[in-house]
Amino acid sequence: MFHSLPQFKYYKPQTLDEALRLLNELDDAKVMAGGTDLLIDMRIGRLRPKNIIDINDLNELRHIVDEGKYIHIGALTRLQELIDSEIVREKLPILYEAIYHMASWQIRNRGTIGGNLCNASPAADTAPPLMVLEAKLRAISIKGERTIDIRDFFIGPRKTLLNKNELLKEIIVPVYKGYGYSYMKLGRRNSFTLSIVSVASLVKIEDNVFSDVRIALNSIAPTPIRAFSVEKYLVGRKVTIDNVKAASKLVVKDISPITDIRATAEYRRDMAIILTFDALGIALKRLGIDFVKR
Repeated sequence: MFHSLPQFKYYKPQTLDEALRLLNELDDAKVMAGGTDLLIDMRIGRLRPKNIIDINDLNELRHIVDEGKYIHIGALTRLQELIDSEIVREKLPILYEAIYHMASWQIRNRGTIGGNLCNASPAADTAPPLMVLEAKLRAISIKGERTIDIRDFFIGPRKTLLNKNELLKEIIVPVYKGYGYSYMKLGRRNSFTLSIVSVASLVKIEDNVFSDVRIALNSIAPTPIRAFSVEKYLVGRKVTIDNVKAASKLVVKDISPITDIRATAEYRRDMAIILTFDALGIALKRLGIDFVKR
């Protein structure tokens, strides 16, 4: 049930230094970027912060920069800006696919990549592709900066490794060549919906052998996760449909699904196996290996 917004003090810093100072000094403060999650949480009574720090004027947090081996994405970059970016489409196509299928055009024009990560929903759409890409997150506070591996960033539902006085500054994403990729999302609709299960895959093949495999899922555990059991099984094995089937079944070792309003735990478990198999199949097809024709 929606309620009117609770009372709060509103701050709109004009510089990053000012924002960091406010974060350090204010108690019970929440950062607002797009507000697509925060304002809903406040309307339903989940959050009642005393202070809101609106960072929308901090243009230094809004960028997409190609530095060759890495793409630097500012935390305040809108989701639609990522879809519209030629750099993202060409260099980070798996991230492009994930964002393309999330939310509506209107929400993507407000929502930010940093907000999607910092909200730390188990269903965060940008998390699985960034996890298989092994992105780094750069956090900043008045004490300085630090870099966090994305696999360590999520510590629980709606909880991250960020300290209360830290702000997510940017996401640093490696660029890979010679890999097959895919992003599979199962929801109650084809798009504009929260996922029941999503799977991202990144695969490299050398001499018909899996040389590198990365699988990440969301909506299947308290946080987005890597399926290390699947990855470990495949690396070093030949590319066969039997190996892919056997590996996909191992995903149950990595997940801990729950029953909620969207799906039962059993359904999520079954679909995690199927989507892992399908995601690997699509990634391999992009490398010219099509199981359907075998």
